[in-house]
Amino acid sequence: MDSALGTPAPEVGATRRSYLGWLTALCTAAAGAVLSVPLVRFLIYPMQTQTTEVKWSDAGPVSELQSITDPVQRTIKVEQVDGWRKSVLDKVVYVTKAPGGQLSVLSAVCPHLGCSVQWSATKHTFVCPCHTAVFQTDGSRVSGPAPRGMDSLAAEVQNGRLMVRYQYFRQLVPTKEVIGQVGAARKETRNA
Repeated sequence: MDSALGTPAPEVGATRRSYLGWLTALCTAAAGAVLSVPLVRFLIYPMQTQTTEVKWSDAGPVSELQSITDPVQRTIKVEQVDGWRKSVLDKVVYVTKAPGGQLSVLSAVCPHLGCSVQWSATKHTFVCPCHTAVFQTDGSRVSGPAPRGMDSLAAEVQNGRLMVRYQYFRQLVPTKEVIGQVGAARKETRNA
């Protein structure tokens, strides 16, 4: 107590302690906020990212494909970037010719369970070896458990070469639904 005035003297230790307590709390909160930034980015990252745009793959020179009468099997290279990983995959497609002479490309993946469809030159049809689904030359379904015909792929001629845009499609559904590409939730109906 202050003897002259009769009032208690302020406690210097309590003020210093409360200041150090506030300083410690502030530093701890700042450190926690800085350390939580990677965690928040990790949680938000999948919502902000998209897989790479579907690129065009080379299926060969158009001059070799103009005279085809039966479907021709081609292996194309498909580049995919998923997160930080980049991979190049070999995918099988079939190049066919429509009655008007236009080239079209079919995915070799069976729309039933994803087996690889094979061209049978003796039967003049596509046959799935897993569950014996049968498809015509244009990819339309003839028989078997497949819910729809073979999936067509976008194709165009660039600099004398047939370029194919390879995509993945949902299996076991009667409509052609693109999967494997974020933001591509569109449906394309194909006559079965």
